[in-house]
Amino acid sequence: MSEVVHDGRLLRGARSRRTIVRHAVDTASLEGLTGLSFGRLATDLNVSKSTVQTLFATKEKLQLAVVEAAREAFEEAVVRPALVRPPGVARVRALGHQWIAYAEQPLFAGGCFWAANLPEFDSRPGPVRDVLAGQQRAWRELIAAELRQAVAAREIAALDPELAAFQLDAVLNATNTALRLGDDTAVAMVHRVVDGLLAPAPEAD
Repeated sequence: MSEVVHDGRLLRGARSRRTIVRHAVDTASLEGLTGLSFGRLATDLNVSKSTVQTLFATKEKLQLAVVEAAREAFEEAVVRPALVRPPGVARVRALGHQWIAYAEQPLFAGGCFWAANLPEFDSRPGPVRDVLAGQQRAWRELIAAELRQAVAAREIAALDPELAAFQLDAVLNATNTALRLGDDTAVAMVHRVVDGLLAPAPEAD
């Protein structure tokens, strides 16, 4: 019986943790990770502050849990659907398409989670900054790897994959800002940028 009670408590704790983290992701996408607090989340979700503190122990651990949950949600919505496409050009286009959908119909309440939080932590050394920066690098490296594949297969003209991935990431972030400000023309412009980057390789003589 004690094992059943123990297991039940663990399940309830896991459910509570998921609920709190998901709400915290939306809150952080709107107001930043620094705006999170045990008291704020307890009030929002009508639970005790001690419950939130017991589940996360420190604000930094809460922030890290939120960053990881955001990554998992992003990968599910943007990366995994694109990875079913063939490597190279088709996959880069799919990554761009899925990212635009992620920004147009926001996965998180405040739009792009990293656009909201990287500026807060870019000058704050520590574990949260390290994880956010690592996630951004992983995203750019994914794009660069697919561009490298496209160049090797002569699907596109020769380019610097790392530079092109940096440029595409910057354009996507600018698109997120434009969409948040109500500028729907940004979507057409980012498609033009992608088309330019993925211009076909010239045919050999």
